[in-house]
Amino acid sequence: MYANGHVVAELMERLAPKRYAVENDRIGLQLGTLQKPVRKALIALDVTMEVVEEAIAEGAELIVAHHAIIFRPLAKIDTASPAGALYEKLIKHDIAVYISHTNLDVAEGGMNDWMADAVGIAAEGRVSLEKVHEDRLLKLAVYVPQTHADAVREAMWQAGGGALGSYDQCSFNTSGTGTFRPGAGSAPFLGTQGRLETVDEVRIEIVVPESLLRKTVKAMLAAHPYEETAYDVIRLEREGKSLGLGRSGRLERPLTLAELAERVKAAFDVPFVRVTGDLGTEVRKAAVLGGSGARYWRQAQFAGAQALITGDIDYHSAHDALAAGMLLIDPGHNAEKIMKAKVAQWLSARLSESRYATEVVPSAINTEPFRLA
Repeated sequence: MYANGHVVAELMERLAPKRYAVENDRIGLQLGTLQKPVRKALIALDVTMEVVEEAIAEGAELIVAHHAIIFRPLAKIDTASPAGALYEKLIKHDIAVYISHTNLDVAEGGMNDWMADAVGIAAEGRVSLEKVHEDRLLKLAVYVPQTHADAVREAMWQAGGGALGSYDQCSFNTSGTGTFRPGAGSAPFLGTQGRLETVDEVRIEIVVPESLLRKTVKAMLAAHPYEETAYDVIRLEREGKSLGLGRSGRLERPLTLAELAERVKAAFDVPFVRVTGDLGTEVRKAAVLGGSGARYWRQAQFAGAQALITGDIDYHSAHDALAAGMLLIDPGHNAEKIMKAKVAQWLSARLSESRYATEVVPSAINTEPFRLA
């Protein structure tokens, strides 16, 4: 059985939830439909005419890409224009386009973590450069008959609730007496219609990140014996986990700037990088930001990084960073192509787990627009 487009999109949103995107970013379905089966999905950095031709040759019904093909509301679609011709070809061949952009950059285990892993930034102690999203903490409290308290508690823990820092399976439990009277048409787990009942109950309280609330409530309801379940969701003032753009942290081992530059070239399969600073400088802590990150060098320096690895560094930003003692390595915007194989691998695994026959392949097209001359 093949997954339809909605299943693929839902899986992508598990990896990179839409709420992680920066304001006004163009993400999600941009062209076509998600209501049809997808035998093959193509993962691309950019959707160019060459990539569309590749999708046609591969028999792909869906392209999952990082960079959007529609950036602003369209006044018209002129098929004689490059953009219009691209849309026309996609429509004629019934190929949908789904975009995962800054939400993939921000996501844990997404673009910036892949890039940080590739250049050797240790996972422990890794931080974001600019906060985009906070996974707010909530308190979930539910009233359960004592006979089922252990099962309900375990279900909520298994769904991800009850974690505080380095601790898990956290809860607070208060015993008390519950009362209820089943009405006409009810099918009570305990008691009889029309008669007031009392039961020994436990109020179980756990902390849940907002991102896991629906999953935790669903698990709680499935384990709960009552026909109508009483529970509260309370917003806490305590800050939750922050997610953002870029990553900064210590290198797995110190490298000279020259050595780090060589590692970047190999990691992102680029023929050269642009570098500022003394190539012999030892770098112990570095930052990375996929795409255009020239304006983030101050955040990287504030985070303790000695070098920032990012694309599209302009002349004046390079001078400002150099004067402030910040090292820069620019592998180009196209370094983000690392996402093609990573997304294809992740999505293939999730589809296989659900026993879908949908195939996912990374695009083989190099969309780097620049050439050395």
